[in-house]
Amino acid sequence: MTSRDGGSHIFDSGSFALELFLTGGPPPWDRYEILHEPADLAAWLPESHLALELPLGVDDFRITARDFAKFKEFRQALWRIVPGLTGSPKQLPGVDPATAADLQIVNDAVGPMPRPQVSSNGEKRWETPVTGAQVLSIAAREMVDLIGTDKAKRVRMCEGGNCYLMFYDTSRPGNRRWCSMQRCGNRHKVGNYRSRHYE
Repeated sequence: MTSRDGGSHIFDSGSFALELFLTGGPPPWDRYEILHEPADLAAWLPESHLALELPLGVDDFRITARDFAKFKEFRQALWRIVPGLTGSPKQLPGVDPATAADLQIVNDAVGPMPRPQVSSNGEKRWETPVTGAQVLSIAAREMVDLIGTDKAKRVRMCEGGNCYLMFYDTSRPGNRRWCSMQRCGNRHKVGNYRSRHYE
């Protein structure tokens, strides 16, 4: 992940659904927007969590304008839903609390999944093209699991002072605090060091 100041660091969202925050959002987060048309979504998906298990290319997706609009609506709902799951005292600037309508957007997005197939050389793959509705269904099913089960206890917001990245904590002890140890974790360590040695 590359920040606006040009620095790069590793950020693992732990979830495809939560990875959507990296693509943009409502003001002021719209300054990070990278999804302007269906082709942008098709280009982003092969590098996302979605393709970790079974690699997919840009041409493997069929994203219609309607799919794209639904995808953006779903992402907007996540901006209102997920902060309330994190238990963080921080308030996201410009983001309203979730409503029942937001949860209904998630429920409505649950639909057909991509069909797994076995290729002629015996490898598992997705039947292509993968539609935008199927992509959205994957994200929606993840959110149903996160919202409606004990997994919600592992949804976090980075504890960095001015960082609002949210993630699903997949660490074994369940004590992840930072979006990235290279970024906010390191800043915290440096701050603690300075406070101990320069006060």
